[in-house]
Amino acid sequence: MKKFLIVGLGNIGAEYVNTRHNIGFKVVDHLARKESVEFQTAKLGQMAEYKLKGRTLFLLKPNTYMNLSGKAVKYWMDKENIPASNVLIITDDLNLPFGSIRIRTKGSDGGHNGLKSIQQTLNTSEYPRFRFGISDEFKKGKQVDYVLGEWNDDEKAKLTERLDISAEIIQSFALAGLEITMTSFNGK
Repeated sequence: MKKFLIVGLGNIGAEYVNTRHNIGFKVVDHLARKESVEFQTAKLGQMAEYKLKGRTLFLLKPNTYMNLSGKAVKYWMDKENIPASNVLIITDDLNLPFGSIRIRTKGSDGGHNGLKSIQQTLNTSEYPRFRFGISDEFKKGKQVDYVLGEWNDDEKAKLTERLDISAEIIQSFALAGLEITMTSFNGK
């Protein structure tokens, strides 16, 4: 049976739940709700598991805070014997317009502390990542406030549709593979 580790990046705590930086958590929460699976407290995070056509998907929300995400990712990769090619990291991206999707096989951390931690811990930048655009609609010097701010009304209105597409991306990654998923969803 093929195993996949789907990691939504975010920060734990009620104050972060609806922030832009927590889109990774929001995506895996949305998929878990759609598939009627629940997260359980596990080592270094919250974990939900479900089967999809002969595949097992482990949905992980690290509880290490963004800056130490690599610790949780590495632990679960090792524990479940999941290769980097079957890991999908879901994160926010300031360089993409709101709701835009960019899926890549590898890349830089782009200044994102969660990706930086994962790259340092895994000692590679070659792992699939799914960047969800949060745009860069903030004034100079206000990046932290923006990223840790909540969605505006316009974004909230469009979020469910973008989360539905995000769930499809995860399932496509597990069923069809990364290349087909990239072709089908990049830029949507």
